[in-house]
Formats: sequence, structure tokens, C-alpha cells
Amino acid sequence: MQATFSRGLAIALIATALCAGTVAYTFAAEIPAIAKRQRAEKKTFTDSEILDGFFKTAFGAEYHLAGRVDRIRKYSGPVRVTTDGVKRADRKAQLARVIADIAHRVQHLDITMTDGADANVTVHLVRDRDLNRTIAKFYGAKRAREIRKSLDPQCLSGFSKNDRLEIERSDVILSIDNGDFTFLDCAYEELLQSLGPINDTDSVSWTMFNDDVHMGYFDVYDQYLLNILYDPRIKAGMTVSEVKAVLPQVMIDVRAWVAKVNGLPLE
Repeated sequence: MQATFSRGLAIALIATALCAGTVAYTFAAEIPAIAKRQRAEKKTFTDSEILDGFFKTAFGAEYHLAGRVDRIRKYSGPVRVTTDGVKRADRKAQLARVIADIAHRVQHLDITMTDGADANVTVHLVRDRDLNRTIAKFYGAKRAREIRKSLDPQCLSGFSKNDRLEIERSDVILSIDNGDFTFLDCAYEELLQSLGPINDTDSVSWTMFNDDVHMGYFDVYDQYLLNILYDPRIKAGMTVSEVKAVLPQVMIDVRAWVAKVNGLPLE
């Protein structure tokens, strides 16, 4: 589950195999529920199947209060992630591996952890009993009640964007108490959605941006979506028609990259 917001009047809320020679960032060997899902994962998709999910998640917002949601929203520069809240070395280490995995699998996204002032994403690690209080701290008591009533979130994230629809800052709220699988499932979904694809959809059965789908890892289908979004030819503020105009060449390059990092045959 996720809530996404933007600065000023633009506010949107929404419910929340490898390349040879590279380091593998995977939790499958450690967590049986993830290994089971990876064994059953669908990895072959048509362009139509991929683009259906891209347009449904990169445009719109599941729970929308105000502001434009008909344009591309994304970071246009480096993404630097830091943590605050509960001091849990194990959760911070898992989060670092999640971020390294995202960096490894999204070609044109510069994302890494930092302890410095350059952070533009903060992951707030909270105990489950403090989740609602933390939501209220970020969104106010009234909006927090609306979020709980509409979304019943286990974890949330939000971002602020400028007038060009470039994301400038994100905040992710993760509970540390619900076990490794749930923590990782939330961490991947919220971090990835805080990068731009904020619209959950129940009509695409392969994406973690479907509330009925729980992966716990960065699946191949969602790698397609994020690699399209962060291709340099896809700009913040683009309309659907503007995106469609550049997609033919983008898809060629994205298919080659996703095949490479996952050790898949190039279709």
C-alpha cells in the first residue's frame, strides 16, 4: 500500500537469474516464499502486455486528491537513499541490498544509499504499533484517517514534485515487525513506486503494483516498467501521446537490457 503526494496543490495518494560477471542481489536462497515465487515467475511478455502495465501505472493515481496525474513523473537526477527511525542493522542491511538490486536492474537510474546531506529519499523504519502515528505525522490526522479507511496500508511512500513534474523528494514508511518477506515486499514496492509509477492496478496480474500480488523481489515484468520509465527519452512531464512517439526504439533497448541482466534469451 502506498500514499503519494506532491508539493503545493498537486496531491495524490495511492494504496501501496542474472547477468554473467555481475553480483547477484537476491533473497531467494534465504526466504523460501521468494524462491517459490521466482520458480513460478512468468518472464516472457509481449510488447502489448508490457505497455499495458506501463501506461496503467506510470499515469494516473489510485487515490487522487488534487493535481495533475496525466503526465510522467520521475526523478531527473541521482537518487540518494537514507534511513531514519528504529535502529535495526538487519533491516538496514536488507534495504541496502534492495537498493543495490534496483540499481543493478534499471539501466539509467542512478540510485544508491547515502548517509549524507545529499539524500532525497528517506526510508522511515517504524514499529508496527507506531505506523498510524507516523502516517498522521506526515499527512495530518484527517488525511491519515482517510488513508487508513481507503487503503488500510501496511507501508506507505510519498513524493514531492516540481512544476516540471520532476520528483524532488520521497519519503517511504516501512514497518520492521512483520517478518522478512513482508518487509522486503513492502520495501521493493514502495521504493519503486516512489520513483514514479504510483498508480496501483488490479487489471495487470504480473506487477507488484497490484495489491493482490506480493513478490518480495524485483520481478522481470516490473523491471520492464521501470526501465521504460527511466530511459532518457522518457521525460518528466510527457503526455501519453508524447511517450508513444518514442516507445518503439525505447522498447528495443529495454528488451535488450532486461534480457541481459536476467540471463534471458533476447526475444
